[in-house]
This record gives sequence, C-alpha cells and structure tokens, in this order.
Amino acid sequence: MIKSLPACGVGTASQSFEEAYKRYVDMLYRVCFSYMKNAADSEDVVADVFVKLLKCGKGFESAEHEKAWLLRTAVNQCKDRLKHWWNRHENIDDYEHLECVNRIYEDETLKSVMELPERYKAAVYLYYYEGYSSAEISRILKKPRSTILNHLHEARKTLKGVFENEE
Repeated sequence: MIKSLPACGVGTASQSFEEAYKRYVDMLYRVCFSYMKNAADSEDVVADVFVKLLKCGKGFESAEHEKAWLLRTAVNQCKDRLKHWWNRHENIDDYEHLECVNRIYEDETLKSVMELPERYKAAVYLYYYEGYSSAEISRILKKPRSTILNHLHEARKTLKGVFENEE
C-alpha cells in the first residue's frame, strides 16, 4: 500500500495536501480495494484521486466536505477503471487467495461485508465502518435515500443469513 508521499512544494497548500493524504489514504485504499479487488489497482486509483485533489486546488467547506469529495472521486475512478475494456477480460474469481486480501480482511465481519453484492457493499461500508448517515451516503453515491436504506436492510438480512449458517 502507498505509505510515503513524494515531497511537494513548500507552503500551506502542500502542507494541507499532506495532511489530507495522511488522514484519508487508508480509508480511500479500503474503499478502492472493495471495488478493484487487488492491491496494485487500488493503489493506482488512490494515487489518481490525490493527483486530482492536488491539480484541482479545491477549497472545501469542512473536513467532512473534503472526505466526501475524496470518497466520491475514488468511487467514480474505480467505476471508470472497471468499465475499461481490459477489465472485462480479467478473471478475478480467485481474489480471496491473494495475500493482500487476507491482510485487509482479518476481521471476519468485514470480509463478509466485502463479499456482499456490489450494490450493498459501498453503502454498508460507508455506514458501519466510516460512520456516514444514510442521507450522507445517498449524496456520496448519488442514489435516493430510500435506495440506500433498502440496501442497508437487504445487506443486514443477507449478513444475518450468512452468520446463522456459520453457527
């Protein structure tokens, strides 16, 4: 995973960029990994997101606004990469056997969440692991709040079935 940041210019803009990088890199990596299913592509997307942040020089209203922008940008970047013709030819069915997946999914609950269908995964992760409300998730994912609530309900029902079967 990306651990160091190349030296940027001197000044408050680069300091705030570095602070944002340190604050959000791990979260963005986890979100990207849930879409991309491999470390290399996840790192590439995270790097692209921070390049976009650096290039746009966008001022944010608050830390939450900045976090939401980074999450939305990361999700969009992942979706764009997955639409690319090359990804349609890759077989990622055996991603569970990769070492990097096992390190990220040491928590069995998180592993089960990441195995949910694509439409549930992002909503559940953002709600339970990042602490967003359903209204905030609906803005981030650009879906109606009722859809997010339905995805959370269906995901809980699915996870309950998974955990009952394990016992």
